Amino acid sequence: MRLCFVCNVEEKELSREEAPGTCPKCGGKVEAIDCAHKWRFCFMPVCNITKRSYKCSVCSKRLEFLYS
Repeated sequence: MRLCFVCNVEEKELSREEAPGTCPKCGGKVEAIDCAHKWRFCFMPVCNITKRSYKCSVCSKRLEFLYS
């Protein structure tokens, strides 16, 4: 008997809006992107995760916040 472990991740963009600030690399506008990630194990839904990421609209560089 052979076991098959299939894990699938679906990614869907929910919204995109302008965020405050500028890109440190090129000076372009920053966009806030909300994405939903659906994890499936053997076609059974395991969990849903919503994350927000930030990208530059000009150079598409992924940006991160640094807290001091």
